[in-house]
Amino acid sequence: MHNTLPLESPSISRRQLLNFLTGAVVATTATSVLYPVTKFFIAPTEGSEDGSILAKDIHGNLIPAKQILAEPPGTRALVAGLAAEPTYLTIQSDGTLHPWGILDNCTHLGCTFPWNPNDNQFQCPCHGSRYDPDGRVVRGPAPLPLKLVSVNLEEEYIRISPWTEIDPRTGEKPWWV
Repeated sequence: MHNTLPLESPSISRRQLLNFLTGAVVATTATSVLYPVTKFFIAPTEGSEDGSILAKDIHGNLIPAKQILAEPPGTRALVAGLAAEPTYLTIQSDGTLHPWGILDNCTHLGCTFPWNPNDNQFQCPCHGSRYDPDGRVVRGPAPLPLKLVSVNLEEEYIRISPWTEIDPRTGEKPWWV
């Protein structure tokens, strides 16, 4: 009895080769189609771990702080803030930024609205809600004050982060947290 290895090498049949190639083509095609679809449904992560971002203009370009601070005191600058939501930043009388910004979304139905310097109010043109300069409701139908964001200078840019502290206007926990 000789213990030798067979000299024949196992070969793959034509059917097995075609099944393998078909499976590889199907897997490659499915992956190339599913990858962009899944990327579409996953929100991009922009900003830092605490959810803050740098203020941008309407085109997505960073806004230098000196550009906003060059405006006269009392000016309300509209920037793209968290999640690209329109956010008003206010220049204080001493030429610095107010520590909070106000989101430009009506708490009634989410309309965006302009700052009216003549009446010194935010005025929603859709349903008539009015807010004072700090975002408190002056006249409904809006049920809640406007959302706040924290505003800080970071080197030459403005960092906007979610407001998680006590709402200074009401002295209570913010409704949006």
